[in-house]
Amino acid sequence: MSLVVFVFILALASFCQALENGLMRTPPMGWLAWERFRCNIDCKNDPQNCISEKLFVEMANCLVTDGWKDLGYEYVNIDDCWMAKERDAKGRLVPDPERFPSGIKALADYVHSLGLKLGIYGDLGTHTCGGYPGTTLDQIEQDALTFAEWGVDMLKLDGCYSSAEYQAKGYPRMTRALNATGRLIAYSCSWPAYQGGLPPQVNYTLLTNVCNLWRNYDDIQDSWDSVLSIVDWFSKNQDVLQPQAGPGHWNDPDMLIIGNFGLSEEQSRSQMALWTILAAPLFLSTDLRTISQSSQEILQNKLMIKINQDPLGIQGHRILQEKSHIEVFLRPLSNSASALVFFSRRTDMPYHYTTSLAKLNYTQNAIYEVQDVYTGEIISGLKIEDNFKVVINPSGVVMWYVYPIRNLDQPFSFLNQLYKRDTKKFHPFPL
Repeated sequence: MSLVVFVFILALASFCQALENGLMRTPPMGWLAWERFRCNIDCKNDPQNCISEKLFVEMANCLVTDGWKDLGYEYVNIDDCWMAKERDAKGRLVPDPERFPSGIKALADYVHSLGLKLGIYGDLGTHTCGGYPGTTLDQIEQDALTFAEWGVDMLKLDGCYSSAEYQAKGYPRMTRALNATGRLIAYSCSWPAYQGGLPPQVNYTLLTNVCNLWRNYDDIQDSWDSVLSIVDWFSKNQDVLQPQAGPGHWNDPDMLIIGNFGLSEEQSRSQMALWTILAAPLFLSTDLRTISQSSQEILQNKLMIKINQDPLGIQGHRILQEKSHIEVFLRPLSNSASALVFFSRRTDMPYHYTTSLAKLNYTQNAIYEVQDVYTGEIISGLKIEDNFKVVINPSGVVMWYVYPIRNLDQPFSFLNQLYKRDTKKFHPFPL
């Protein structure tokens, strides 16, 4: 074999291994059934909340009629327990015939007619976590082709009932199988969550070429303690995790539980802000038919979503952890902007926190303007050495969008002059 042929074969193998789908250049957004609706299959006694085509049609309708789709929430994702207990005579996965009488393709067609995308769930193992048919190694290509024929736009592949060796073979093999279908299918894998989430068990160099997003840590539960445990784990391991995120490949701290039962309004605001700082996928897992106005306002905050969807795709990180139980997170953004989150773990009373941009690692000698992401309040003329104070409620956040409006080390630019003249003020990141 000549060297040229050998190099070509290596290159071809590398191409086939890589995801190469061009999807999810910003963190994906949408709705996912699991945390809120779990594996409720009792459609006789609970027809409004069981895992059925009716549930997904109604959630898709809500995404459109209540403004979610227009803000970027585009995926309608089925999770576990959608299948029949057995594959068909040809070995193919089939939906439960009573709960999905029209079939998955018809559901996908309906979702697509609304301008949305459909996601589905599988498991790399003998069974799904809920006990339904899993995908074994010799069924990967068949299942990928089935999903493509149905018109599925995203696959979440779990890892129950399998081993580390099995997953090391199976997750990359599913990448190749999805590529081979010819349909663009985003790929969410739970691989690192089953391997402890960290090197050396997790090869992130490989992972970023295999999956569009991946679960690193435990399932989120409907509680503040669960949210804090995820934030703690991501912060503790941020030096490993932060470099792995970027356009097309994202760390996934799991679903947004805002609008359910476990979080106060302050805690809901905190989860949204912290997930945004982490460049996390924004998958709602709540009942959109009954969600409160206050929860909807948190989840539909336009500036928050623009920060989450920043095209640079840099994951933020915790930069300070104060003895006062105040933590500060920073995320760099495009156009020399940034986002700051001041987060309180206190449980007693609002805390008055005083600092400056210089103390928060800002070095550009500039005049900054700040917009409070939740209140919309604007602070102008802030220099890096200027002290400022934020008041943070217990379990709450203050989130700022920060952008320079004048570089003090350079003459005025046309942009600065425009800002000075415009009585409405120029915002490089308009709502």
